[in-house]
Order: sequence, then structure tokens, then C-alpha cells
Amino acid sequence: MGDNVEQGVYETKEALRIAQELGLDLVEINAKANPPVCKVIDYSKFKYEQKKKQKEMKAKAQKTVVKEIRFGPNTDEHDFNFKVKHAENFLKEGCKVRAYVQFVGRAIVFKERGEEILKKFIELLDEVGKVEQPLQMEGKKMTVSLVPKPKK
Repeated sequence: MGDNVEQGVYETKEALRIAQELGLDLVEINAKANPPVCKVIDYSKFKYEQKKKQKEMKAKAQKTVVKEIRFGPNTDEHDFNFKVKHAENFLKEGCKVRAYVQFVGRAIVFKERGEEILKKFIELLDEVGKVEQPLQMEGKKMTVSLVPKPKK
């Protein structure tokens, strides 16, 4: 295969001779085929185009952003509602939200309060997000992760 080359099955020596006459390279495209598929092309141009395609694919890939929201075990109602509104906006924008209750010092004895806060948080955001990672304790943090629900 290649430009200015008649397609067909050639011996390796013949294919190399054709590539040298044209001042190009013989590049193996598919080694597993029977017979192997080769192409007579400029190898440096081929590599450049491959890199260019990879850059385009990387640019089109969706980047996930994780926003964190921190609560204390004694967070009051107003602060809680304020943070829920922020989380709702983050989920609508398509970001992941990781909420956690930070237990500092002796506050670790109020694990139930932290669990209540996060369960209420999940319940209020049920319309816009779903739980990706359920409640879990990591050291002195109780965390939960939410992802945006797919748009219908």
C-alpha cells in the first residue's frame, strides 16, 4: 500500500526496493495479518500525524473536577443549607462533589451527628446527584462522594 505504489503482495526485498526508489520508508502497519500489511510512506510524517491525532483525542477527553465540601459535627442549619446549595450548583455544572465531616480533637465521639449530616446531605441532593462512594470513615473524616445524574 502507499502513494504511487500498486497494491499487491510483494516479497520483503521487492517492497524495500520500491520504497528506496521512491525515497520513502517501508512501515509495517499490521503484523498479525497474513501476509503482514505494510505501507510505503514517509515515516517521520507518519509519526507526526499520529502525535497530532493523540493530542486531539486528549484535548477532547472530558476532565473530571472534584469539589470538596467540609462540615463539622456541629454545623448549624444555615451553614448546612448554604453548602448544600453550593454542592447542587457544582453537580449541575458536571463536577463531582466529595463531602466530608471533619472530626477535630474530642469531636470524634459525635460520629452519629456526622453520619446524620451526610445522610441529610445525600437526601437533599438526590434530584441532581447520585452516590458514587457511600459513607465511609477515613481516619478522622467521614466522607461521601456524589456524581451528577445523567441529563435526560
